[in-house]
Amino acid sequence: MTVRSSSKSAFTRVELLVVLAVLAVLASIMLPSIGMREGSKAKRIFCVNNLENIGTAYRIWANDNGDRLPSEMSQTNGGCKELLDSQNSGTYAWMNYLVMSNQCGQSSKILICPADERKAANDFTRLANTNISYFIGIGANDSHPQALLGGDRNLGPGQTPQDDYGFSPADGKGNDVTTKGPVCWSLKMHSGGNSTPSGNILMGDGSVQQVTTGNLNLNWLKPAMGAYTNLATGQVISNELRLIFP
Repeated sequence: MTVRSSSKSAFTRVELLVVLAVLAVLASIMLPSIGMREGSKAKRIFCVNNLENIGTAYRIWANDNGDRLPSEMSQTNGGCKELLDSQNSGTYAWMNYLVMSNQCGQSSKILICPADERKAANDFTRLANTNISYFIGIGANDSHPQALLGGDRNLGPGQTPQDDYGFSPADGKGNDVTTKGPVCWSLKMHSGGNSTPSGNILMGDGSVQQVTTGNLNLNWLKPAMGAYTNLATGQVISNELRLIFP
């Protein structure tokens, strides 16, 4: 009987250690990027949920107040119309959310995106602009489903993304912006590390859309434009967007 020797050879201990070392290096390179992408995705989903909850709060508040939003209801009737039509309206962006505190479930945390540098207020009694991640669309309601009711605060002018929060100043003094566009997501929040700046917008019908700068300008900006009356001047503004940033 002839015994044949096998030509196959097993890994030596040194070779096995080399393979394991290479795999460890590859894992150290790949896992952080995978984790970063998954973390960004989770923050985006969390932010979308926040805006959906805010949209629900708007609808509940409107149902209780003659189909009017806080920006359409006078202060004497529990709204904040006079403040948001004042010369310093951006300063009072936080009031829009304060008057909806019950409809927000008394949770001020839904006003902060986890990708934002800002932190949530401990409760609504301590709420300020610096505890808010979302702008307010004036004149938007469910009768105009494509109107902009809100969205991520890192929106700015033009088409070139800036490395800041756009129209939303860091000091929390707020900003009242009337624009026909174009507008652009800055490189903060969900645009961080993204070659195509993008963000979330809350529509008049309560839905939330995730859009790039190009998509926002091409498909969403013009349909969102409507008419609203400036309380201070009595002027009817049409074919423009009025957005208040915290």
